[in-house]
Amino acid sequence: MSGRRSIVHTCAPVLVLCSIICAPGAARAQAGTGSDAEPLTLTLEQALQYAVDHYPTVRAALEQVNASTSGVSVAKAGYLPRLDSLWQSNRATANNVFGQLLPQSVLPALSGPVLPASSSQSVWGSATGALFSWEAFDFGLRRATVSSAEAVVSRARADEALTRLDVQSAVGAAFLDVVAAESAVGAAQADAERREVLARAARALADNQLRPGAEASRADAERAAAATRAIQARRDLLLAQARVARVLGVTAGPVTVDSTVLLTALPSVHLESTAADLHPVVQARQAAVNVARAQEEILARTDFPRVYLQSSVFARGSGASPTGQLDGDADGLGLDRANWAAGVQIVFPNLFDFSTLRARRAASAASTRAEIAQHDEARLIVSSSQREAAAMVDAARAIAANTPLQLAAAQQSEAQARARYQAGLASIVEVADAQSLLAQAEFEDQAARVDIWRALLAEAVAQGSLASFVNLLHPPAGGR
Repeated sequence: MSGRRSIVHTCAPVLVLCSIICAPGAARAQAGTGSDAEPLTLTLEQALQYAVDHYPTVRAALEQVNASTSGVSVAKAGYLPRLDSLWQSNRATANNVFGQLLPQSVLPALSGPVLPASSSQSVWGSATGALFSWEAFDFGLRRATVSSAEAVVSRARADEALTRLDVQSAVGAAFLDVVAAESAVGAAQADAERREVLARAARALADNQLRPGAEASRADAERAAAATRAIQARRDLLLAQARVARVLGVTAGPVTVDSTVLLTALPSVHLESTAADLHPVVQARQAAVNVARAQEEILARTDFPRVYLQSSVFARGSGASPTGQLDGDADGLGLDRANWAAGVQIVFPNLFDFSTLRARRAASAASTRAEIAQHDEARLIVSSSQREAAAMVDAARAIAANTPLQLAAAQQSEAQARARYQAGLASIVEVADAQSLLAQAEFEDQAARVDIWRALLAEAVAQGSLASFVNLLHPPAGGR
């Protein structure tokens, strides 16, 4: 008897903690800790859409698409002509000398004849003008630049689609983890209740000297172990709910799931198959290949001449005359002479850039080959994932068809073991083993239903789109 009391005293704190955690009111209090916000309850379809609308990574990917789209407009602006204009007024001396200066940006330009004597007197000078310039021929350089910008847009869009798929995949997996955790809590709680009934019966028999005290102690131990498993199941549920809130992008308030559709009807069809080349992963890698090839095209045309059509209109005024007379008043603020010019300008590339350009072309070609290799690898992985996902769906359905048989047999075995125990034909160990088998069968039956949805989600991710998976969440009236 003292041994039984010792076990009871040892297990009492565990039982109290279990009752606190498993209590619905306490669960709600824990879920709302640190926040007064109402719980956000979502179905799986709503959770998938909520993540796309709110998760920061998706928003960032959308902004990358917007930024790259603007880059195309910038590249196309290279086809437009330029019209530069200016007005300048200055006060300066007019001393000039014969001779040349090498091109530089330090000394101001000075025009006009050399005056007879140097003077420190200053005069006003003014100038205005406009230069129209249009690149008529560039041998495909601007076209290659626009193509490169468009390839960047395609890559950004492919990355955005891949980001959506990754986020929705993570949300779907986290959602199903919560559903599985809720099922585990239910199975653990049912097991704990059965162990409690058995422990009370065993103690009553032992107190009446109808059964040895060791059996009551064994029943107490089984009850305490079941209570511990219930606590662990509740802990796993809280952690799963925290994970689903994180992947949804929810920063305040608890998140609960509505799994009614998932557990009431199980689809019996495979998802529509799609070609591996249409998967966002493969399309993102193909877009990266296109960007690398576009960069090669740009480098292939950077050493071509560039032809410009130009025209200019300008006028100048100065307070200094060729005779050396300097007007110290404001005459130089006006415009004395006007000119115009029109012509063709051909700009040749730097002759000594050939070695640098050759190295850049070699590096770009190597980058293209690397992107092609990664594209081929992505295609191989997607094709393999599609076959594996189909096999997972078939296996999950086969298991789900078998677990009801396992559950029915376990329920019958547990009922028979209890009857035999009450009739004095079986020991407490036989009943405990039968209850363990029943608890495992209950959990596996619920888990098998969730695993079908997990396999379908994996199949949808392998196909590259969750559209067909979402369609399974609201089957037509009458069921499948």
